[in-house]
Amino acid sequence: MFGYVRPVREELKCKDFDRYRATYCGLCGTLRQRYGWIAPMFLNFDFTFLALLLCKGEPQFPVCRGRCHANPFLKKTMCVANEALVAAADESVILTYWQLKDKVQDSSVWKGIPYRMLCFLLSPAYRKAARQRQAFDLLVQKQLQNLSQLEGENCRSLDRVADTFAVLLQGAAIPREDVGEERAMKELLYHLGRWIYLIDALDDFKQDQKEGNYNPIQQRFSGEPHQEQMAVTLNHSLNLMCSAAQLIDFGCRWAIIENILYLGLPLVQKAVLDGTYQQLKKQKIWRSNL
Repeated sequence: MFGYVRPVREELKCKDFDRYRATYCGLCGTLRQRYGWIAPMFLNFDFTFLALLLCKGEPQFPVCRGRCHANPFLKKTMCVANEALVAAADESVILTYWQLKDKVQDSSVWKGIPYRMLCFLLSPAYRKAARQRQAFDLLVQKQLQNLSQLEGENCRSLDRVADTFAVLLQGAAIPREDVGEERAMKELLYHLGRWIYLIDALDDFKQDQKEGNYNPIQQRFSGEPHQEQMAVTLNHSLNLMCSAAQLIDFGCRWAIIENILYLGLPLVQKAVLDGTYQQLKKQKIWRSNL
């Protein structure tokens, strides 16, 4: 995915920040164990949030110690491998692979060479992940085909193009014992996907305009994006995400998820809207910015 889903570290308690970092490291370790040394290179904050959402509402946060992927001589505290980490690892590989394939199609022959190389390196991991999550892989392919068709038509509807990625991410949900919670999770993931797609289109607006690439906001407003209207539709998805999250038991992980939904996403949205996102992006989550 894109890396827009991040917490606000300064507003997290130390224990919750440690849990977030342990989830990140645990997902990295799961990727390495299941798919080798290439897959963890594509890990980002979005996939960490997905792992947090998919975890069951445990009152305690189980941890272990494992070798760091970036520095094998260092051991780090990691979340114990579970169904959510495995699902997030499989789905992240599938999403990354098809995102790279999309980059290949959207790039010229020369600019597409790095993406082709990355696709080649990731393809063994993708084939394994696709066997594990066949339904999700087929859904991703279908939705990306629908998106490609809409882009080819220069679709002017923000909702139609955003819906393709929203349905795609909704498919990342895994079964839960409580039917109501499962329905709420799908609603949360749907609007998370919608928000990510629109915020990415807004962030890429000037570059797409310069390079002549399709951008739904460019098509919708035929020029500069209407900031107020974009804020309204983005806030709509944010509000529905927060409402859905209130219906799910996240256990000890709720403080982290609450921080991301109520503080992290609005902060990123504001930065993208006012053009300061690149400065925000440079801030390191692992190092305090105070």
